[in-house]
Amino acid sequence: MTTLTEKTPDTRAPLESERILVFDFGSQYAQLIARRVREQGVYCEIVRHDLPVDRVREINPTGIILSGGPSSVYASKAPQIDEAIFEIQIPILGICYGMQLACKAFGGEVGGAVAREYGRAACRIDSRIDIFDGFPEETEVWMSHGDQVQSISDQFVALAQTDTCPVAAVKHHQLPIYGLQFHPEVTHTPLGDQVLKNFLRGVCKTRSLWNMGDFADDAIRQIRQTVGSRRVICGLSGGVDSAVVAALLTRAIGDQLSCILVDNGLLREGEVEAVQQEFTGHFKTDLHVVSAKDQFLAVLAGVDDPQEKRRRIGHQFINCFKSEAEKIDDVHFLAQGTLYPDVIESGAAPDGPAATIKLHHNVGGLPEELGFELIEPLRDLFKDEVRRLGENLGLAEDMVWRHPFPGPGLAVRCLGEVTDEKLVTLRQADAIVVSEIRAAGLYRDTAQAFAVLLPVQSVGVMGDDRTYDNAIGVRCVDSEDFMTADWTHLPYDLLARISNRVINEVKGVNRVVYDISSKPPATIEWE
Repeated sequence: MTTLTEKTPDTRAPLESERILVFDFGSQYAQLIARRVREQGVYCEIVRHDLPVDRVREINPTGIILSGGPSSVYASKAPQIDEAIFEIQIPILGICYGMQLACKAFGGEVGGAVAREYGRAACRIDSRIDIFDGFPEETEVWMSHGDQVQSISDQFVALAQTDTCPVAAVKHHQLPIYGLQFHPEVTHTPLGDQVLKNFLRGVCKTRSLWNMGDFADDAIRQIRQTVGSRRVICGLSGGVDSAVVAALLTRAIGDQLSCILVDNGLLREGEVEAVQQEFTGHFKTDLHVVSAKDQFLAVLAGVDDPQEKRRRIGHQFINCFKSEAEKIDDVHFLAQGTLYPDVIESGAAPDGPAATIKLHHNVGGLPEELGFELIEPLRDLFKDEVRRLGENLGLAEDMVWRHPFPGPGLAVRCLGEVTDEKLVTLRQADAIVVSEIRAAGLYRDTAQAFAVLLPVQSVGVMGDDRTYDNAIGVRCVDSEDFMTADWTHLPYDLLARISNRVINEVKGVNRVVYDISSKPPATIEWE
């Protein structure tokens, strides 16, 4: 298969002439570290923790960050690093586990802390130079560790401390190696971005060359070079990722692109019309809309198991997409909206983490028997970068900032069996939830908001009549990476308006509840 990510020294210069590698030791924050680096305008990749030193020399990164991790560095099966990397004069920043690993490699001692630190801590800066340049004498940081560096060798000097952690940051005397026991990548460390900036600009001497305008120009050049005069098809869903891929391809190859939107009857209110307006009215794309609601409802009839719903929807989607694709002449390429987290979590990155966490639906994609070569122009990007790229390409704001939507659509928000009647109820309720959150000016401040049709009925009184009708759950969460999420503390008056409108305007609903579960232990979606 062909992708747009096979890099040679000349293909992505100067965007990737500055490159930071994040060595992943199993941290839940590894992707967040990479995003924070990219927010500083520096290209960053996540690689496996045991990447050999010879491979590091080939990549020739501008700097290296060693992530945190759940293990103890002294445990028998703890993930280790090729210690020769410490000797190659590339700037290194160790975070939590990464700091402990570096200190241990140079003769320091690491052990269980007398008092474990989880949460906010006051950190006193003893040496306000290099990574702490411009810092106050004391700053708040976020700790998450049971082990800590108990002593350092004479090759290191301590830079900071807390009441229970005497070595909260270190610097090597001769080599450009630094360590932090706290996590600068999380928002709970208010000056964390400044630490990373000082490391990137002051130590690594980066110039912030990574930006979406140049990325778009680069990607367009690569697409044209790869595609030539051949035709590409792209599946549109109404979501951000596929919309940005389609916009990018339209800019690159114009009428050589055909898009297919399968209207499975499981989309949000107005979704099909919005896609048609954007990609036939604005971008003038060859858009094929497949009306397939009846087929999808038929295969879902009588099914209430969430996984079986997903399986049947996926299978039916492939059938519909394949049937429509066969009507388009001379198709050679299939474009997909695979993102960098998809690649990392599937284990598909060449130097990425070795263990496959999951096979993502985008990485797996449509079956190979379709016979198309694959184009994935977004597979180097995080979601926030995709949104910025969409803005750069001129996509409508409502489409760029649309909340994520599950692949199986409303079928996994309609708990139990899916019927047309239930979908009408859910779609109307969902539209009210979203419209009220938009009207309150909170849509961009929340990560995801939607309605769920619960498989229960409850007693109510409407007018002088007793009712026994449906309940709607409202879900709204805050999240940066969707791996963790907290329920959004929406204002009570907003919740009251949502409840009042749903009960009064949506037939068959007499109760609205608000989901105040965080992820974990709950998931964002209900199925």
